[in-house]
Order: sequence, then C-alpha cells, then structure tokens
Amino acid sequence: MAEIIQRDGTWAFDGTSVRITPGLHRSVPLFRQTYGEITVPLEAVAGIVHEPERKRGRLRLRLREGADPLLHATGGRLPDRADPYRLTVDVDRSGVAEYLAEEIRHALLLDQVPGEPTKAYLLPGPPVPVSVRSSDGTVSFDGTQVRVDWADTSDRVKRATGPRVINVGDVVRVEWLPNSGLEDGFLRFVTRETVFSKLPAEKDPYALDLWGNVSRDLLTALVATAVTVRLPHPSTHTGAERGHERDQEREQVRESGDLARGRGLVASVPPPSDHHDVLLRRLRELGELHRDGVLTDEEFARTKAVVLRGF
Repeated sequence: MAEIIQRDGTWAFDGTSVRITPGLHRSVPLFRQTYGEITVPLEAVAGIVHEPERKRGRLRLRLREGADPLLHATGGRLPDRADPYRLTVDVDRSGVAEYLAEEIRHALLLDQVPGEPTKAYLLPGPPVPVSVRSSDGTVSFDGTQVRVDWADTSDRVKRATGPRVINVGDVVRVEWLPNSGLEDGFLRFVTRETVFSKLPAEKDPYALDLWGNVSRDLLTALVATAVTVRLPHPSTHTGAERGHERDQEREQVRESGDLARGRGLVASVPPPSDHHDVLLRRLRELGELHRDGVLTDEEFARTKAVVLRGF
C-alpha cells in the first residue's frame, strides 16, 4: 500500500482504490471535514499530478468526467481549499507524494482504465439524510424528498408560500453556485414545472439564495450532490433532447412575459402528464399570494391568465 499522511489529510492507495481522509486540523475547510472520507475506485480515476513547490506542493487527483456526482453538481466551482481531490504536501514529503502518484499511474496503465467519460456515477455521494442551514433557510434531503424551510430573512414571497417540499422524481436538474463572499450564490432545484423559470434566486421558491456565512453556505453542495446522484446520469441526455428543451424554453419565455419573473412566481410549461393537478396547485399558490397581499388584484388577474394560457 502507498500512503501519505499530512496535516491536510491522508491519501492511501491499495491497488484498487484511493481512500481520501480529511485532516482534523482547524486549517482543513469545514466542507471537506463534513463531507468525510471518500473512497475513489481506480476505474473513476483519470490521472494524478504532483506539483512540488519550495515550501508546500500539491497532489491533485483527476477523475473521469461523469464519475463523481460531487464534481457534476458543483460544476468545478468548489474553491481549491474545499476540493477533496487536492492535498497540500509539505516539502519534506515530496518523495512520498511522487511515489504515491507513480503507483496510481502504474495501476491505471496495468488495468487499462479508459479516459473517456463514464456512463454512470462511480462514487455514491454523501449519505442521507442530510440537512444544511444556509443564509436563506434550511434545506434537507432524505433520499426521496427535498424540504426547504425558509428563514425569517427570506423574501416575503418565499415565506408566503410556506415550506417547499419537492419529490426527487420531479427534479430535472440541480443548479449550484457558491457564495464567494463578494457575490451571492444559490442552490436551485429545477423541476418539470419550473424548468423555464428565469427568477432570481432571492425570489425563486425553488431556490436558496446564498449570501451569508461562506463556509456554512458551501455545505449546500452536500445536498446538491445527494440529489444529483439520484437523477439520471448526464450521459443519458441526448443532443436532440437538449435542443428540444431550448426550443421549448424560447417559446415559453416569449409567451409568459415579465410579470411572473418580477413578482416571484414560476412561469413554466407543464409536464406531459398530470396537467390538471399541476394547474390546480399553481392556481392555489397564486391565490395564497393574492390573499396574503403579495399580489395586487391586477397582478393576480394577469398572472393567472399567463398560467392558464400556458396550460
């Protein structure tokens, strides 16, 4: 077995997998400590690089595209320090780091691991249930349903609609952008009903606006990953399907106008089935917003017409 132990964490390779354990030192980011130990099967590895420097170097493990739901959910936007596939190496351990890298490269050649994208996720993602308190509310996922409980500081439209519960079977994709401290981030659950919505995250009842504690908000990537791994793998999305979705989006945006986007309501094309239930639910939400005073009489009438026309 090849192993390197650093304050930043421990990497161990047994010939079939790389076990990555985050360090316990306070310098290790909260996200990596919370995500915990990761076992990466050799068939998920695309390569490994050792980058030595004068004081501290780095090991970087590269995974095959489509192998890891975390990388897919975060879209490469995880900050470097929070990246679990990056290990800081002290200069006096450079030889050990290079030995580990050579062992992994040698195993990749012997096993003839292909470099092309995978057809399925090869890593399981974080365990469920998982719950994270963010600046916009608490988001939880139990493996079948996402629940969002809004914070007192959330937009009034979100608070007026109450807790949001989303079945994972209704989720088309998850969109995530980290809170950088300079610009807000978001965690959005795109469903069949909201796939064409252009609402900003602060008004979208299917999104959390991430604007507070950067380290805490970064943990929403755990939920994004746990949901993503339970969705169809990206390799199943054909070019024709993506083109058809874009055509539908342009048509819906042209018809819906700007009102729903400006007032925190969702404008979307309904799924091919269950139109009646979707319509009733949408109208009920509109009615609640109208009764709560979020929508004026004129706005309610105009937005209701948009929804009915969409169906």
